[in-house]
Amino acid sequence: MERADPDTRLHFHLQLLLQVKEMKQYPFTKMVIHYGLTEEEYRQTLRLFEELEDTYEQDLENGLIDHSLLLIHFAGMLSYKMPVERTIIAMYEENIYPLLTNKLLQLLKI
Repeated sequence: MERADPDTRLHFHLQLLLQVKEMKQYPFTKMVIHYGLTEEEYRQTLRLFEELEDTYEQDLENGLIDHSLLLIHFAGMLSYKMPVERTIIAMYEENIYPLLTNKLLQLLKI
């Protein structure tokens, strides 16, 4: 019997997990796996959202009406592996930074 390469086996197992129905409840997590983000890229994405949420809250306190710079900043800083629009939708659906992602969706006019 031939032994499978550990990386090949891991990839196969991840592909199976992505097809599990419960993964539909975790669309952002599924994207992270699907697009092969590293742990550091994942952490950078979450830090990016944390920074943007802080900026958004400050902008609201200061009475700023136009928040389009948040979307531009997000699109420019998001990992090149992740599609901007789909990432925002997935994070909103997974309830990660819901106020910010809702605002970004409005800016995208979705």
